[in-house]
Amino acid sequence: MKKYLPVCLFAVLLAFSACNNNNYAPKPRGYFHIDFPKKAYQHYDGGCAFSFDYPVYANLNPDSSKDTQPCWNNLSFPQFNARLHLTYYDVSSKKEYEGLVEDARTFAFKHTVKANAIDQKLINYPEKKVYGIYYAIEGNTASSVQFFLTDSVKHYFRGALYFNERPQYDSIQPVVTFIKKDIDRMINTFKWKN
Repeated sequence: MKKYLPVCLFAVLLAFSACNNNNYAPKPRGYFHIDFPKKAYQHYDGGCAFSFDYPVYANLNPDSSKDTQPCWNNLSFPQFNARLHLTYYDVSSKKEYEGLVEDARTFAFKHTVKANAIDQKLINYPEKKVYGIYYAIEGNTASSVQFFLTDSVKHYFRGALYFNERPQYDSIQPVVTFIKKDIDRMINTFKWKN
């Protein structure tokens, strides 16, 4: 019996060591801390029919895609891997204007499949003749914010925010909130030149 005592003692100690209260459940994935720059703005007053303020920590460059037109720009946020694509059209007819407004709505609601919600807000600055619609799109969509501005006669300006990575709204939501304030500043300071 004495020769089995060390084996039994070892088995009991092994059993007790396996019964601790450690929780080995998988941990949720964590995200990096994001350092946001201090809000500061500069004025864009290029050779186009409009002007606005944009953040100093973003780069405003002409669009280089193959179908680009004059006054198409990209406002890049390199630290967030994001881009606000900006397009401008000189409207020549009511039919063209109505088509552009419908295109903006179609582009925003294309995200309905993956969006949790799409909120629309009217933009109305009659003293500056700036009108439009702002679309805030929540969910794992390609674009989180889209908007258009117009004078309802001859100018049409559209913006769409994209991230250069797979959309995961819960991880980019703080960045979207930060950039939305910059877009709000752009819209609030937006003016037509003629």
